[in-house]
Amino acid sequence: MQFESLKVFCDVARQRSFSQAAAANDVTQSAASQIVSQLEKRLGAKLIDRSTRPLQLTREGKVYYEGCKELVERYLELEATVRSLPAEIVPAVQVAAIYSVGLGDMGQFVQRFAEEQPHVEVHIEYLHPDRVVEKVLDGAADFGLVSFPRKSRELAATRWRDEEMVLACHPDHALARQRTIRPAQLEGERFISFDRGLVIRREVDRFLRDHGVGVEVVHEFDNIENIKKAVEVNAGVALLPLPTLGRELDDGTIRAVSLANSRFVRPLGIIQRRNHELGNYAKKFVALLRLGLNGRPRGTNGATQNGRLHDSRNGAGRQSNGRAKGSKRDGVT
Repeated sequence: MQFESLKVFCDVARQRSFSQAAAANDVTQSAASQIVSQLEKRLGAKLIDRSTRPLQLTREGKVYYEGCKELVERYLELEATVRSLPAEIVPAVQVAAIYSVGLGDMGQFVQRFAEEQPHVEVHIEYLHPDRVVEKVLDGAADFGLVSFPRKSRELAATRWRDEEMVLACHPDHALARQRTIRPAQLEGERFISFDRGLVIRREVDRFLRDHGVGVEVVHEFDNIENIKKAVEVNAGVALLPLPTLGRELDDGTIRAVSLANSRFVRPLGIIQRRNHELGNYAKKFVALLRLGLNGRPRGTNGATQNGRLHDSRNGAGRQSNGRAKGSKRDGVT
C-alpha cells in the first residue's frame, strides 16, 4: 500500500473534507475520494460517513485513522531526518580534454582508475581546445589534455605521449596497397585537411612544406570525425593520428599507411594552472595516464601502442606501437 494513500486518508479524516485534503496533497478532489474508496474496498469496511457535513469517521475509520496517523507521522519524521543529514561528498577528478583524445583509450584509463580507486569519480568533458584551456584556467577542470601543448605564464604543460601520424586513405586508393610511403608520394593528392585556425593544421602544412610536397586541399574540417568520413567515401586522403582510426581499421573502411623515413607525431600533453598543486586523486590519475595501461611509461619516441597499420602483403593489419582502439565522438585536433 502506498504511503501517499495513507497520508491522503489521514488528511481527509483530520480536516473532515475531501477538497482540503486534496489541496494539501496536490491532487484533485475526485482523486482523493477515489483513494479513500480504494482503501475501503481493500479493507472491506466503510471508513468515512459521506452523508454528513462535515464528514465523519465511522467506528472502523477511527481505529484505522489512529493507526495510520502514527505511521504517517513517523515516516514524515524519518524523511525530514534523512534530508537534514549532510550529503556525502564523493571525491572527483575533473578533466577537460580535446574531442579526439576520447577516440583512444581514455575509457580504459577511467575503468582502470575506478578499479584502483572505487570511491573516486572521474569526470571527463570533451571540448574544443580553446575551451579546454578556459576550463583549466578558471579552475573548473583539475587539468586538461591537449595536442601540441604549449607553456605560458598561466599554464604549465608536460608531455604525455606522442601519437604517430599516418596516411589515412580509402581501401581502394592506390596508396592503400603499400606498406609504407614516402612523403613525396603525396604530391598532387586530393587532401582532406583540418581548418586553418587549428594548431594541427599548421603542423601538417609544415610537415608537407618541409618535404617539398604540394597537395590539393579539397575539404577542410574542424574535427577528425568529419575528416574520416570524407576519407571513407574516397574524397581524398588525410594525415591523422593512428590511435583515432581504431574503429575504421577494425571495420576495414580506412587503411592506415605509415610514413617512411620521416618522424611525424601528434604530441599530447597535460596542462594545469601554473603554481597550482593538483589534489591527491588528480595526481593519481595523472600518474596512471603517464604510466600507461600496460604498467610501463608512455613513450615520447614518436610511437604509441598497439595500433594497426596496413600490410599489403597479406591484406591484414600489422602491429605498430600506437593504440588504435576507441569509439568516442571525435572533434578538433
